[in-house]
Amino acid sequence: MARILALDYGQKRTGVAVTDELQIIASGLTTVPTENLLKFLKEYTSGESVELILIGEPKQMNNNASESEVYIQKFIKELEKEIPSIPYKRVDERFTSKMAFQSMIQSGLKKKQRMNKGLIDEISATIILQSFLNLK
Repeated sequence: MARILALDYGQKRTGVAVTDELQIIASGLTTVPTENLLKFLKEYTSGESVELILIGEPKQMNNNASESEVYIQKFIKELEKEIPSIPYKRVDERFTSKMAFQSMIQSGLKKKQRMNKGLIDEISATIILQSFLNLK
């Protein structure tokens, strides 16, 4: 089997998570400056077998798209052009940042470590991916 990647897309940086080859466990991979995201994905997918890319879909409480959706749509068009062989799916990402922050507290990370926004993005991507795996 091939891996599944998940992205918690942000204007400045994007959290990336990946499954194991059996698609059982979601693990945080890294946080990438968003301006380098396509380059990172092309390099990663050239060396690893990836069958699907999940992209977080930020929604407001009333189910409307968030303001960042404009940037995500632009990225998706570039992704389709640069890596057309790998399909993508959108996954509701409401509350993932709050869940990520809460998991950092529960795991005992110090306040200074919890201020690391890149780590929050990576954990958020992991939560997006694990919730997708739970529904599979």
